[in-house]
Amino acid sequence: MSEAGGGRGCGSSVPQRAPWSLVAATAAFCLVSATSVWTAGAAPMSREERQKLGNQVLEMFDHAYGNYMEHAYPADELMPLTCRGRVRGQEPSRGDVDDALGKFSLTLIDSLDTLVVLNKTKEFEDAVRKVLRDVNLDNDVVVSVFETNIRVLGGLLGGHSLAIMLKEKGEYMQWYNDELLQMAKQLGYKLLPAFNTTSGLPYPRINLKFGIRKPEARTGTETDTCTACAGTLILEFAALSRFTGATIFEEYARKALDFLWEKRQRSSNLVGVTINIHTGDWVRKDSGVGAGIDSYYEYLLKAYVLLGDDSFLERFNTHYDAIMRYISQPPLLLDVHIHKPMLNARTWMDALLAFFPGLQVLKGDIRPAIETHEMLYQVIKKHNFLPEAFTTDFRVHWAQHPLRPEFAESTYFLYKATGDPYYLEVGKTLIENLNKYARVPCGFAAMKDVRTGSHEDRMDSFFLAEMFKYLYLLFADKEDIIFDIEDYIFTTEAHLLPLWLSTTNQSISKKNTTSEYTELDDSNFDWTCPNTQILFPNDPLYAQSIREPLKNVVDKSCPRGIIRVREESFRSGAKPPLRARDFMATNPEHLEILKKMGAASSIDAEDGLRFMQEMIELSSQQQKEQQLPPRAVQIVSHPFFGRVVLTAGPAQFGLDLSKHKETRGFVASSKPYNGCSELTNPEAVMGKIALIQRGQCMFAEKARNIQNAGAIGGIVIDDNEGSSSDTAPLFQMAGDGKDTDDIKIPMLFLFSKEGSIILDAIREYEEVEVLLSDKAKDRDPEMENEEQPSSENDSQSAEQITSSSQEVDLVDQGSPEESSLNSQPESLSPADTDNAASVSPSEQISNPMENHETTSLDGECTDLDNQLQEQSETEEDSNPNVSWGKKVQPIDSILADWNEDIEAFEMMEKDEL
Repeated sequence: MSEAGGGRGCGSSVPQRAPWSLVAATAAFCLVSATSVWTAGAAPMSREERQKLGNQVLEMFDHAYGNYMEHAYPADELMPLTCRGRVRGQEPSRGDVDDALGKFSLTLIDSLDTLVVLNKTKEFEDAVRKVLRDVNLDNDVVVSVFETNIRVLGGLLGGHSLAIMLKEKGEYMQWYNDELLQMAKQLGYKLLPAFNTTSGLPYPRINLKFGIRKPEARTGTETDTCTACAGTLILEFAALSRFTGATIFEEYARKALDFLWEKRQRSSNLVGVTINIHTGDWVRKDSGVGAGIDSYYEYLLKAYVLLGDDSFLERFNTHYDAIMRYISQPPLLLDVHIHKPMLNARTWMDALLAFFPGLQVLKGDIRPAIETHEMLYQVIKKHNFLPEAFTTDFRVHWAQHPLRPEFAESTYFLYKATGDPYYLEVGKTLIENLNKYARVPCGFAAMKDVRTGSHEDRMDSFFLAEMFKYLYLLFADKEDIIFDIEDYIFTTEAHLLPLWLSTTNQSISKKNTTSEYTELDDSNFDWTCPNTQILFPNDPLYAQSIREPLKNVVDKSCPRGIIRVREESFRSGAKPPLRARDFMATNPEHLEILKKMGAASSIDAEDGLRFMQEMIELSSQQQKEQQLPPRAVQIVSHPFFGRVVLTAGPAQFGLDLSKHKETRGFVASSKPYNGCSELTNPEAVMGKIALIQRGQCMFAEKARNIQNAGAIGGIVIDDNEGSSSDTAPLFQMAGDGKDTDDIKIPMLFLFSKEGSIILDAIREYEEVEVLLSDKAKDRDPEMENEEQPSSENDSQSAEQITSSSQEVDLVDQGSPEESSLNSQPESLSPADTDNAASVSPSEQISNPMENHETTSLDGECTDLDNQLQEQSETEEDSNPNVSWGKKVQPIDSILADWNEDIEAFEMMEKDEL
């Protein structure tokens, strides 16, 4: 996000023809002036405590960066659980996630300007020398154009920006002669062939060595790209043009932005998530501010700041008005259909939208920024981290958390705009959670599942590029930074570009092609830059008053007043449309409404389509809740002390760890290792947790054999070498078709990679103690006095939500007796799309809301099952195996008749495009 503000003046009184050479300075001034306000919502934090937290951030960065350089460099990323580098092609493919890896030492390049911000100038100089000596940009690797632009090109430009700053200061980098800029220019030319389309939108991927569409390139056949992928180029490409004088880069980036603007939906002024790069047709017509679109909006506002082109501000304000009209449902931000913007496209939100409050601060719209940020903070306090996706009732939808920095980014900008020490406390919580739950001996590990606390062998480069930068700046005083941060704008990857570029090579800029400056609507410029006199009029408790109603919203099972009822819901005095969460198959009135949906008008069809989407998601959610959740294997002995948590699959037999106390013990390998016969080393496994290899017999048989030998638990390790929970769905170990009540010990399953971490630990440390549990437990601080202090907040309850299962063979012989536990996407990159499975409306749907609390039409909380049981405020007390009732047969015929109307509605929407 940009360090500078986004407007032509502080407040709504803006000169109509501002000289664009002054835009950058004016924008920077806006946020500087905003920091003078302090709201009394929290006790002020002393300078000593802020310095202590800042030093803690420095130590955390050293831990992450040092382990990358020691164990991974020159690889692109560090794998913190196995203490080695991730090299493209040498590890199992993670799909689109790996498109960021180009064998160009990604983490080092992404960290360059972070080193300077953290006042590590000597390390920066050494890092630049390594980049110039070791990095090769001519690799035969297919990479994401978007990721390569924001991480590598942006990293090189950010490094160059601060290298020339340090050189001017006269102490460091005196030898530097624009070498990073020359590398950036080389990379820029390598990316240009991606723009060889009739639309000007770039291909999503390119081969660094062979470009596009050559046989050896292995790319160039794609037809679609995400809006953010095509619209997040202008800052880096324009900076490259203005640094070098080669105008071609800025011209191509502008052309892509111009095309996206022309293809917006004209009635709603929204853009879709995915677009055809050749025809300009919208492939996915849902619109939001999260994955797939996010940084497109961000770059429109920042392009105005950096380049001084009024058309970018006009476009941003037009989009922003549409966002606040249709997508913003304070404090939620929900995707809608671009042609039917009053129709929600989904009932969950993704973690990438956490950047939006920060962008709203730069826009100057502070109230919704505070509201959404507070909602996100409450979700974090519940789950320790922000899940990749969560529902409108704040339950986990996708459980991963790859240590994303967007929430820290918004926290920094809200503190900068309000001066409220409350946001320092928020930052402190983020630091504590990272140290408590993500820190491992070799760095910081992404969370595989926020519900169990299990880890993923992953530490993305953006964690060093952004997270530590924003956290350090949050607690730093101006004198703690060796340069004036206000002189730079932040890219979406938090790389620093100097604002003086706005006055360099201005011949590239073109005049506004949509309207003259004098014809612009003045209202379009309202709230363009924070004005503290307007934001906090005589009210030092302004921010606190906005946050207070949201304090308990996440813990309430029936959040009131969050999702506004659209005005159309009450057209002509009619009742609001039937919502899936309210539907009862035994209610004749509901069945009658269902029959009529789609029969009267396009509005009724719109209600019906929304109802079906909600019903499908509810049905999917219910299937998830009927499954056993994933479990955790936590290594608690030296030197791990509970820091390494492995994602494990449960068994459908034996001790249920969600209902009983966890099992703790040292591990020992069984003999025979497959556990398919009586153990020959019972003395070795007596009183311990036995390790068994998968294969050759049924899981239940293995469990009985180790139990008879005196084991207190068992861990089955996959015999498929290289398998990992990073790339394969978890599953449940089924029984043998017989009565398994005789099995009393807990049994868990680990894929090969996770199992190898335990086996390697045994080889190195001999005695390894683990904890088998339903979720990771807080580590014992007495066992590691040198570690960071634990958070005062206890770990929140784990949600009992898992992915749908499928029945398979009962015999463990390569085709295991397994049920999928986790079919959700590995991560949510900006280019990701909604991979939810399509469900036919004619499928049988079980009663979605038996014994489930919801919101009634008048806004009061009611129990749909005659209030037989009050739902607990915390999900820890809920029964994950709750019965959802029998399938209601009459619905099938109703939905089958109704399906034709829905198809007609969708065809009508296509025709409108």
